[in-house]
Amino acid sequence: MAHLAFTPNLARLVSVPEGAFSGSTVREILEAAFATRPDVRSYVLDDQGALRKHVMVFVDGNQVRDRIRLDDPVGPEGDVFVMQALSGG
Repeated sequence: MAHLAFTPNLARLVSVPEGAFSGSTVREILEAAFATRPDVRSYVLDDQGALRKHVMVFVDGNQVRDRIRLDDPVGPEGDVFVMQALSGG
């Protein structure tokens, strides 16, 4: 199973489901995590199911290419990292 982790900044806002999840794409991994913590979904995805503009997802250190379908492949031992972009001045 792939390992899913969230940035500590996001974890301060909501209890995130970190750990091993089954799936072969970013969307499948995220949906498995949302099944255990549905309240996290609205922090990560917009109402159309795409990544929110302030959220970045990486698979094995590479930024996901498709922020809408989230169909980037994830290997069985892959690492998926979700981070919240910070802005300000």
